[in-house]
Amino acid sequence: MEEQKEETTSENSPMENEEGKNEAQNDKESCRKKIKNYTSIIILLVGLLAGSVFVDVAQFFGQQGFSPRVLKTADVLPFEGKTWVSFNEPVATVSVVTDDNCEACDPTEPLKWMKRVIPTMLAKKVAVDSPEGKDIIEKFKVKSVPAFIFDENVTKTDVYAQAQAIFTKVDNSYVMSTEQVGIKPGKFLETPSVSKDNPQVGPEDAKVKMVVFSDFQCPYCKSFHETFRKAINEYKDRVLFVYKYLPLDFHKQAANAATAAECANEQGKFLEMSDKLYASQADWQSTEGTAKFKSYATTLGLAAAKFNQCVDENKPKDKIAADEKEAQNFGISGTPAFFVNDQFFGGVIPFEELKKTLDAELGK
Repeated sequence: MEEQKEETTSENSPMENEEGKNEAQNDKESCRKKIKNYTSIIILLVGLLAGSVFVDVAQFFGQQGFSPRVLKTADVLPFEGKTWVSFNEPVATVSVVTDDNCEACDPTEPLKWMKRVIPTMLAKKVAVDSPEGKDIIEKFKVKSVPAFIFDENVTKTDVYAQAQAIFTKVDNSYVMSTEQVGIKPGKFLETPSVSKDNPQVGPEDAKVKMVVFSDFQCPYCKSFHETFRKAINEYKDRVLFVYKYLPLDFHKQAANAATAAECANEQGKFLEMSDKLYASQADWQSTEGTAKFKSYATTLGLAAAKFNQCVDENKPKDKIAADEKEAQNFGISGTPAFFVNDQFFGGVIPFEELKKTLDAELGK
C-alpha cells in the first residue's frame, strides 16, 4: 500500500508542476496587460493635462522655434548666443530702394537708428534698376534713393502713432519722408526742370547743369552766392547755371526780395539785382514793404515804372510758387540747395569743392 501510494504520488507530480507553470505564466501576462493599460491611462491623462509638453518637445528637437506656451511667460529669452525680446508690435516690413553703385546711397546707418525706434522692422533691399525697383519708383513717384516704403503694419507701431506726418499713404503702403527725418538723398533719380523762364547763364544744351534753390534773406545763401558767381565766371561757356526761388516763411522780406529779383529778370538784370540784394542784405531784411527794392531798380538802370508795376502787381507770384512747389517735391526745405546734374548738395560748400564736382561731371 505504501509502495503504491508513493508511485501514485510520483506519477501525478509532473502534471501538478505543469499546471503551476501555466498559472504563473497567466499571472505574468495579466500583469503585463495591466501595466500596459496603466501606462496608456497615464499617457492619456498627462496628454489631457499638459498636451503642449509634447508639442514643446517636438518643436525643440525639430528646431521649429519656441512653443507659444513658453513664449507667453517670457519677456526676454537667451538662446544660442542671442537675446530675444518680446514686443507687442507686429513685424513691419520696409522695402529699401537703393543703388549699390552709389556710395552715398548706402542705407545701413539710417536702418540702424530706424531699428531702434521700430524694433520689429524687417528690411528688404531692392535694387534701383531691378524690375521690382522700377515698379516701386513708378508707383510711389520715388525721386531719390535710398527710399523707404513700409507695409501697413507700420501703422500699428508707436512711431506711426507719434509721427504719422512723416509717412505718406499710397494704396496699402506708407512712404517715409526721408527729408523730414533727416536722411540725406544719396542720389536723385530726377532733376529739377529747366525752362527759358528761369533766370540762367550758360549754353542751354550744356552737358552739365547746375540748378540752385536760394533765399535772398538767407545768410548762408549770401555766403554761397560768392561761390556761385565765381563758378559762373569760370564755367559760363560750358555749364548752364539756373536759379530757382525758395523764399523761406520765417524770412519776412524774402518773398518781396524774390519778387524784385524776378521783376529785374524780366528786364535782363537778374544777376545785377541778385548781387545787390545779397550785398545789401543787412539794409533791407528788417524793412517792410517794397520801397527799398524799388530804390535799387533805379541804381541798376532798370525801367522804374515797369519794374514798380511788376512789383506792385506781384506778377512773379505764380512763378515763385511753382519753384517752391518743385523744391517741396524734391524734399528741399532749406537753403542754399543745389544740383549738379543728378548730384545734390544741401548747404554751403567752398568753391574748390564745387569746382571739383563740375570738372568731374564735364569729364564724364
